[in-house]
Amino acid sequence: MDLLVESRLERRRVNLPLAVVALGVIIALLYYGRLFFITVTIALTVAFLLDPLVCLFARARIPRSVGSFLACVCALLCLYLAGLGAYTQIVGMLDDLPAYSQRISDLLLQASQRLERIEQRTYELLTPRRPLVPPAKARGRRPAAPMPVSPATPLEEMAPRRPILARVYELVRSFSMPLLMASFVPFLVYFMLSWKDHLREAYLQLFPESQREEMQKSWERVATVFRAYVLGNFVLGLLLSVFSALFFWFMDLPYFLLAGVLSGFFSLVPYIGLPLAMVPPFFVALTVHTTLTPYVIIGTIVGVLHLLALNLLYPKIVGARVHLNPLAVTLALMVFGLLWGGIGFVLAIPITAGLKAVLDHVPGWERYGQLLGD
Repeated sequence: MDLLVESRLERRRVNLPLAVVALGVIIALLYYGRLFFITVTIALTVAFLLDPLVCLFARARIPRSVGSFLACVCALLCLYLAGLGAYTQIVGMLDDLPAYSQRISDLLLQASQRLERIEQRTYELLTPRRPLVPPAKARGRRPAAPMPVSPATPLEEMAPRRPILARVYELVRSFSMPLLMASFVPFLVYFMLSWKDHLREAYLQLFPESQREEMQKSWERVATVFRAYVLGNFVLGLLLSVFSALFFWFMDLPYFLLAGVLSGFFSLVPYIGLPLAMVPPFFVALTVHTTLTPYVIIGTIVGVLHLLALNLLYPKIVGARVHLNPLAVTLALMVFGLLWGGIGFVLAIPITAGLKAVLDHVPGWERYGQLLGD
């Protein structure tokens, strides 16, 4: 018995450094290959969403390759119509952009003037008054000669000017790679849908025959979790968008439809959703309201809708299907937010829920799935 315990302890000592090295390699891959993994994750999520539509086409005796193509066309058509509706609102907003910029400049000027007055009053209260010193002539001394002041050099002349082409090249370069990777998403979605059976069989072949049934359940569970998370958030965002747009219309805000949609879906971003949801209505209200009271009312209503949605509707629509505890959600948001930036906050929860679904069906790893569960 003692030899068996010692062998287990020795095995754990050997596996611990390997586990640390493997974890470091995984983190490095997720960070340096973030564009690749983000693209694949988004494509996988879209494929899970469109798979029921492909199955519906298959019931109508349509080949899976044709059904996958039709599903991708329907998704692109919906995306195009949504972009067209947003484009019409954004074009009108661009026409009014000078008015918005002037209003923002006035607000910044007023805020800076108020801060200067507050700073001056604070300085006068905290700084003790010094006694007046008699001038130099009254004490019989000659005043010191003023120091010669060299002409100020403009900042534009001090800083080297960069060519316009170099700036344009850097701007295009910063967006070229994400746009290039985004162009692969429709093709990845089509291949994932049309080759679903082949991919599933290849996935199951990675495990022994005794574990394939459990792995089949994990495959279906991951698809269910991704689909439930995205659809639940979409339904919740749609409800928030409708109520927000109706309230903004009642407040006589311009572009209330665009502001309502943006505010409703921004509200679903974890932890920073509330301040993000307030930005669109505050921005469109700049040319309409000049007093502070309407902004307080708008911020209060947006905050109430946000709290009601996340505390009452979110646990029933989304939380009941992902089965993650708050600690696991917080840690996942921190990790993927550091590795992938803003998009990491959006993808952290479905990735963690999918990982839990796999761990729950892998023999010997169930306890790690329970560690993530609620």
